[in-house]
Amino acid sequence: MMMKEKQCFFGMIKEALKIPYRNPNFIIFSFLISLPLFSFMLINDFFIQQTLIQTAKILTQTLNRTTYFDFRETWLGLIEKAIGEVSPKLFLLGFIYLGVLHFLDFLNTVAIVDSASVIYKGETPMNLMDMVCRPIKETRFKGPLITSIYTFMVASFVFLGLISLAEFIFMFSNEVFFVMTIFAVIFIALLIKSVEWSILWNMSIVISVLEEKQGDVALVLSSYHSRGSRKFGFFFMLILFVLSYALRGSCLYMGWSEGGNGIGITSLYVGLVCLGNIFKWLVFVVYFYDCKNHGQEVGTTVTAVKEGYNQGGSSNI
Repeated sequence: MMMKEKQCFFGMIKEALKIPYRNPNFIIFSFLISLPLFSFMLINDFFIQQTLIQTAKILTQTLNRTTYFDFRETWLGLIEKAIGEVSPKLFLLGFIYLGVLHFLDFLNTVAIVDSASVIYKGETPMNLMDMVCRPIKETRFKGPLITSIYTFMVASFVFLGLISLAEFIFMFSNEVFFVMTIFAVIFIALLIKSVEWSILWNMSIVISVLEEKQGDVALVLSSYHSRGSRKFGFFFMLILFVLSYALRGSCLYMGWSEGGNGIGITSLYVGLVCLGNIFKWLVFVVYFYDCKNHGQEVGTTVTAVKEGYNQGGSSNI
């Protein structure tokens, strides 16, 4: 059973990697449409790196002190000081992410999913111009946009929950161990569920692009189609999650070592994120069709069994 699951996992990865080689124009197309996203992600991540490094310096400087009678040197005073100093950058980051980056990521996702689906199904061969014009002429953006807003809102609430739990763990780390342990367990449980839910969020966007469903309908269909193969989705998203934060941690560490001027490291990190984002959507296109085909096969088998049972019952009568 385990060997079968591994073959299924690597089989989907292999099928996803075949898509660019079936049509090499897809590689050029992905590169071109990812350039605007790369540029704004580079700006956004550079400001994130600067903000996190500045916050870490505040924490380090305050924790080295031995006086705890002043409110400014308590945990609440520490958080207030950090927020006060980095709040202008936080507003700028919010504008870049919500106003520009999220929209560019949405356009990038729709274009990649739509073109990858056509190539994977072996439909009409497309040249580079067809790939560029197809999202404008044939792809509908209303459904995917609504679903994207749905998933963004849900993911934001989950992220805020994780941030709040992390703050409580940080605040109680040196005071009440039992309370800190409770928050840590809740944090880990919510983190695992967020990885599992991300399967449904990503597949719902694929469904919105390919089947013109939207919002809660796409989320319900995503849950229905993936019900028999969520182990693959969870394992795949877990790998992406670990790699993403490992790269982020390495980028922050190198930026800290270079005094917050690691623009080259940040560029490399953003480039890998864009590449991983393309690969993620290729895998989810394959994953969607695999789940859908498997569901149709199961439905056909069940129907055949029912018809055979009914025919057998009629003959006995």
